[in-house]
Amino acid sequence: MSNNESFQQSAERIYHDWDEALSNDDVEALLALYAPDAVLESPAVPLTMGTESGICRGHDELRPLLERVAARKPPLRTYYRTGFLTDGSRTMIFEYPRATPDGEQMDFVEVMEIADGLIQRHCVYWGWRGVKVIQDDAYHK
Repeated sequence: MSNNESFQQSAERIYHDWDEALSNDDVEALLALYAPDAVLESPAVPLTMGTESGICRGHDELRPLLERVAARKPPLRTYYRTGFLTDGSRTMIFEYPRATPDGEQMDFVEVMEIADGLIQRHCVYWGWRGVKVIQDDAYHK
């Protein structure tokens, strides 16, 4: 982030760059969007890492998670979104809705706290379609 990038500009950049990096399995580009001490909470953490906790802290824990997520995305993981909302100062929220113009996808809500142009905290909430993927043990390519 440049010194004069506003929160709204940071949110817009992260919204687009994060989705592009994830859809291209670009772990380095994803990591570059997170602060070195960022915290991520997601059901994908215990699912892919075999841990009890759904929390990753810092790049050293984020890297292996992102590598496994990139390697295991199921076919229902598509990238249809309709935009994002912010509180105007720190938090960005966006949804991957279950229903899309082309059918269904895994449903998520992503909440990111952003400061200094980087993701500081990232929480992922899964909808019923995403939970069914877990129940069916279908979270893999």
